[in-house]
Amino acid sequence: MPGMRELIKKLRKYEIQIRKAINSQMQGDFYSVFKGTGIEFEDVRLYQYGDDIRAIDWRSTAKYNHTFVKKYKETKEQSVFFLMDVSASQQIGLPGKQKIDIGKEICGVLALVALRESSQVGLISYSDVKEKYVRAAKGNKHAYEIIAALFDHQPISTKTNLNKAIIYALNAIKRRSVIIFISDFIDDNYFDNLKAMAKRHDLVVLHISDKRETKIPSLGIVPIFDKENNARKWVNTSSGFFRNSIKKTYVDNSQLLQKFCKKHQINYLAIDTSEDYVPRLIRMFKVRNQSIKRG
Repeated sequence: MPGMRELIKKLRKYEIQIRKAINSQMQGDFYSVFKGTGIEFEDVRLYQYGDDIRAIDWRSTAKYNHTFVKKYKETKEQSVFFLMDVSASQQIGLPGKQKIDIGKEICGVLALVALRESSQVGLISYSDVKEKYVRAAKGNKHAYEIIAALFDHQPISTKTNLNKAIIYALNAIKRRSVIIFISDFIDDNYFDNLKAMAKRHDLVVLHISDKRETKIPSLGIVPIFDKENNARKWVNTSSGFFRNSIKKTYVDNSQLLQKFCKKHQINYLAIDTSEDYVPRLIRMFKVRNQSIKRG
């Protein structure tokens, strides 16, 4: 299948870029791109300047009247799960560069990175129902299974329900894992369960967007098709109120999500479909690794 071979070649190229950049930045020492899970508590030690304050052991600090931080050791295996939104709202953008296309590519690239590092990798794709579940496993064969599950699958439903997706993942993923949540996050009332996921797992939110969602051309009164609800409605695209309302809603939602992630120590990265996402992923994982190295 030539198309699949070309796709895997492209994903492999990006995977190598990411791993080389992370290892180079860590001064030649091997550091997992997904470092932050697969670790367990080992001991406590005195706080040193530059340590992550989130690692402070408050019980020991109070007991001995000195500031202590927790020490962790890396376990042999770690688990990485991808939670992928495949609803119809993802189908915005240029052919081959829609939100769903970029999300699938990022998922494929990071799955290859994780599998190369001998992590167990699993996949859950979701709309408002479970679309696909691939159990966590290791090895090259599993890499192709993940990629095929991403790129060959045709969603059952067009709708979105992030709350149900999160609940399903919380029930399905028993072991503490890195969860890479990829979506445009166009939905409501999912923050409580997102917070629960962040407490139980090491959560990374990848927020995919496309400029066409806010930069609507002034074409007068035109029909707009809602893919999720399979309905057409007429809107006045020349109306300043309509254009400003669309932009404000999008900006407000994005800022709210970013603020929420910062408050609950969730790694957050916004990616536009027109961007080269590889350098942005590299910067995010460098920040993750440096934070854990200090701790």
